Amino acid sequence: MSRRHRVRRLALQGLCCLDVQGDRAEELVGQFIDDSREPPQTLAAARTLLAAANAAREESDRILARHARHWDLSRLALVDRNILRLAVAEMRSGRAPPKVVISEAIRLAMEFSSADSPRFVNGVLDAVMKEMTASRPAADRDGQRQPPEQPQPPKQ
Repeated sequence: MSRRHRVRRLALQGLCCLDVQGDRAEELVGQFIDDSREPPQTLAAARTLLAAANAAREESDRILARHARHWDLSRLALVDRNILRLAVAEMRSGRAPPKVVISEAIRLAMEFSSADSPRFVNGVLDAVMKEMTASRPAADRDGQRQPPEQPQPPKQ
């Protein structure tokens, strides 16, 4: 299992706990991550990903509500909802290509959720990826970050 997958697993478990217990459980979630038998770099990355996904929860939920058609997010399975939140936050961060994020989310769904979940997660995240891709500048749509354009001097 790759280091990035272990990071995502820990972050998902933390998100699920926070979803049930609320933010008052942050200290317990931090302790859970610290107690994991992972290298310090993995623990630090899991804490960072968890914090980012938790901070972006409301925006992620707005995005997901547009694409999880016919589903109220509160009625989704706990694990599925948090896999989707984690993936949307990670896609928005741009730290990994969207297709990699989707693949990892499907893998988490296969590991932690029901038999139908991977297909559901894939469908929702594919729609999210298409929306995000359409809203990016054309030069950036291939998944490659482009440097910001430098201002051009006025033409004489």
